[in-house]
Amino acid sequence: MTGRQVGIVHPGAMGARVAAQAVAAGATVRRVPEGRSDASRERAAEAGLCPAGDPAELTAACDVVLSGCPPAAALDVARQVAATGFRGVYAGANAVSPRRMAEISEVFGAAGTTVVDGGITGPPPRTAGTTRLYLSGPAEAVARVWALFTGALLAPRPLPGPVGRASALKLAFAACTEVSHALAAQALALAEGHEVGGELPELAGRSLPGTPLAQSGQPAGAGPRAWRREPGMREIRTARHDTGLPGTFADAAAETFARWAAHKDDGTVTGARLVALLAGDDDGRPAQARSPRAGHTGSTGRVLPPGQAAPARPRAPRPGPPGVLRLTRRPGRAGAGAVS
Repeated sequence: MTGRQVGIVHPGAMGARVAAQAVAAGATVRRVPEGRSDASRERAAEAGLCPAGDPAELTAACDVVLSGCPPAAALDVARQVAATGFRGVYAGANAVSPRRMAEISEVFGAAGTTVVDGGITGPPPRTAGTTRLYLSGPAEAVARVWALFTGALLAPRPLPGPVGRASALKLAFAACTEVSHALAAQALALAEGHEVGGELPELAGRSLPGTPLAQSGQPAGAGPRAWRREPGMREIRTARHDTGLPGTFADAAAETFARWAAHKDDGTVTGARLVALLAGDDDGRPAQARSPRAGHTGSTGRVLPPGQAAPARPRAPRPGPPGVLRLTRRPGRAGAGAVS
């Protein structure tokens, strides 16, 4: 093989566009279409990807495999590739924590596969200068992945250091950019709950131009991708705790995105619908007791006297996905979390 034979596993919208850039730069890129959706097949055809019958056929034909799957599936996908006996370069460009990348490296440790860490920032690459692929790990393997995108719209950026460095930069960036969409949605839900929802976007446009809160239609753009962002927030929590930082804000963002999971890839969902899912019942109906005003009814349906708030509706705790850390307090360190 020549080093231009590439496999990509489980590409979504971003992964397909990244693969298309490798094709544009002269690589042959393969993927396994079995079990994938019609939308995935259409993206693959548009990107110029070649089909492979199964993972074993894909890895036998390739010397570089790219992984662009959702964070929650990254470790399982690595195991599937390792099970084929792949001996080339495995580049994990998933939004996962450095700890998760270390686990992925361990999966390939005894197989002779070289692991490269990747972190993609920006939108799916369609124009130059918008999207970067940060790479870290063994220098020779990083150079091989970098070379796949020579002259492409996607800009590879090598980082000095081991596997985990690129993922750390990706998550640090996402801790601001993606969480900002959850914060904006919560702010809109708060404003709607107190009947000032019409004023907040105008105020944000005036005082915070260019932010998610000021964007027209917010948070509609974030809703269809929330199913990927929730596990990404869990990875941010893990990364923060591994450096001794509290991760409660990432938990709150994950809870926000979890409420929108039913609208996976739903391009028709409105911002108003998503805000209603935050501010009301799980079916999107607005909550009736958001402020303790006389005459308003709580979840019990009875009229409340002046100054009395509705009793809180009990909510079952939402379990985290397997492998997610639970938080406890470290003795003697106020505000810090520990891993248990």
